[in-house]
Amino acid sequence: MSNPVNIRTHAEYFIKGLTGGFVDPKEVIAWADELLVTEADTEEWVIDVSTSAEDDRMGVLHHLHSVKGDIDEAALAALLDGK
Repeated sequence: MSNPVNIRTHAEYFIKGLTGGFVDPKEVIAWADELLVTEADTEEWVIDVSTSAEDDRMGVLHHLHSVKGDIDEAALAALLDGK
């Protein structure tokens, strides 16, 4: 995949991963931590995920559902294929 995957698509991948059991909340929290460092505008959900407990799968899932934007279905499929 040559274009970077947008944040909403990453969030959807993590939603599917958390519900499917192939992503650990720690991975999502690390991603949110990275967004805090790299993104110019920090949205509230990023802070919420970043400060979530590593064993709070449902809380992390809840925060991911508030991510706005469009899902790139082709990019999502590629991420899911690489899981």
